[in-house]
Amino acid sequence: MDPKGWRLKLNDGHSIPVLGFGTYAPEEVPKSKATEATELAIDAGFRHIDCAHLYNNEKEVGQAIRSKIEDGTVKREDIFYTSKLWVTFLQPQLVQPALERSLKNLQLDYVDLYIIHSPVALKRKEFNNLKSSASKTQGNKHRNTQHAFLIMNPVSLGAVRNTKVHTAVPGEELLPKDEHGKLMFDTVDLCATWEAMEKCKDAGLTKSIGVSNFNRRQLEMILNKPGLKYKPVCNQVECHPYLTQRKLLDFCKSKDIVLVAYSALGTQRLKQWVDQSSPVLLEDPVLCAMAKKYQRTPALIALRYQLQRGVVVLAKSYNEKRIKENVQVFEFQLTSEDVKVLDDLNRNLRYFSAQMLADHPEYPFSDEY
Repeated sequence: MDPKGWRLKLNDGHSIPVLGFGTYAPEEVPKSKATEATELAIDAGFRHIDCAHLYNNEKEVGQAIRSKIEDGTVKREDIFYTSKLWVTFLQPQLVQPALERSLKNLQLDYVDLYIIHSPVALKRKEFNNLKSSASKTQGNKHRNTQHAFLIMNPVSLGAVRNTKVHTAVPGEELLPKDEHGKLMFDTVDLCATWEAMEKCKDAGLTKSIGVSNFNRRQLEMILNKPGLKYKPVCNQVECHPYLTQRKLLDFCKSKDIVLVAYSALGTQRLKQWVDQSSPVLLEDPVLCAMAKKYQRTPALIALRYQLQRGVVVLAKSYNEKRIKENVQVFEFQLTSEDVKVLDDLNRNLRYFSAQMLADHPEYPFSDEY
């Protein structure tokens, strides 16, 4: 099937391509690679591009999108672009300026989907530096921050310990810490944050709005909010055969919320973040045997599994061969029996539990789902 044509309807009337291209790369990868890989992905047939302020490459990804529009490969309306509101901008008055900044970096008039990256709010240092897109950002020096972790988005865990990285904006710390080196937690009314997201949609800056890393309780808090104008269209979470998220998926389906799977192929297994004794998903004997049966790679089996469950799946690669291979997910189908076999691989294994955030009142992974 043509990957450009397979979409899921969202609860606000828009639709989302079921296969997305993830754009994060570790800091040591040249930013130009983001442009190159995104162009390759669009040429290969990807129409859903997943990015974030946190990744510090929206300028390069935007450049790739505009380049493919200019050369006639796609029109703007063919591309479904997702950006994410970082956790230092969850205070309501910071939401729209944060989106405007992403749009300025992208050189686009709107994004297709804007999602709250995580419910765990961190305080913002140099608070007054955030202005609307029409204003100049104060400060002319990048601050460096230690990549102790990147919150709750496994594709963001590519940096190594003791590697300093530039912050996304001059004067801004993505992971602000106090003088004792502790992360500076913030307390935010997520319902007020959501109202600010709704205003972004009404202003035409984004077509759809959603969330990421929310549990059922946090989703219900938004859904039950008095005066709710728009429901979240999606919840983007870690999801793979070792963490099938069956209960959360069923709940989201019951509320007409699309589940979007990140880390669908497991993890890069960096020693700083992942228990090295945890099993390697793509080496699972059941998955490998199934790959042999279908004459496909284990990665394609894991991607196809999500599509047949009604889950939108993100595939991240900067490798041209794998980018082209990933769109082959539309060329075959698993039997219902084999989908059940993959269901049974579930062991509720969360590669990225972000335990360092466990004391935050909105830490999402203490609940069952």
